[in-house]
Amino acid sequence: MEDGTSKSPGYCEGTVDDDDYDVRQWDTREDCEVRQILDRVADKWSLLVIALLDCKSLRFTQLRREIDGVSQRMLSVTLRHLERDGLVSRTVYPVVPPRVDYALTPLGRTLHQTIKSLVTWTEEHQREIAEARAAYDERREMMEA
Repeated sequence: MEDGTSKSPGYCEGTVDDDDYDVRQWDTREDCEVRQILDRVADKWSLLVIALLDCKSLRFTQLRREIDGVSQRMLSVTLRHLERDGLVSRTVYPVVPPRVDYALTPLGRTLHQTIKSLVTWTEEHQREIAEARAAYDERREMMEA
């Protein structure tokens, strides 16, 4: 084993310490848990599910109705992954027809706060981003002409 290599495949030493923060350390290694978690929580369906479950539980059909464009399969996969990661809880009620509710766990609620901050930042800067996009598109058109 190489010097400095962890025996644990998902271990990413130094990713939490702000003084030694180096995005390249975890971004280039597929077996790094930090990268896997970021890939999971940053996908568009996960973000929407987490946002919708803020302060309330919802049934599968309610989530599907609220999330435009998500297929039944993708929503099932997303919920299963979020449940496995401890971000969403699934409660099955013994009734006919079966009733299943999804809710954020305490851990999921902490992630929701981070997502809310990201959405707030986006709302505050959407005009600047739109202007930057327009300027970029204009430069590209001039270069291609």
